[in-house]
Amino acid sequence: MALGALPREVLRMILAESLTVVGLGIALGLGGAVAAVRLVKNQLYGVSAINGPSYALAVLLLMAVALAAASLPARRAAKVDPMMALRCE
Repeated sequence: MALGALPREVLRMILAESLTVVGLGIALGLGGAVAAVRLVKNQLYGVSAINGPSYALAVLLLMAVALAAASLPARRAAKVDPMMALRCE
């Protein structure tokens, strides 16, 4: 912000970085879940091995929680006075 960035750009940048990390974690987690389901496939009763709605709900829930968790620090960063931040450094 001290170099001319707008508060909304700072907010967008922090949220994008946070959601990128969460997206990578979700992708790795889905891969691990599919691999783990193959191990317990015969113990599942009445549920297919790859249950799309369950995975979709889990992904949406994780994205919503991650967005909520990242929004507070992002809003704080967008409200920082650049002169105060430079003085503290």
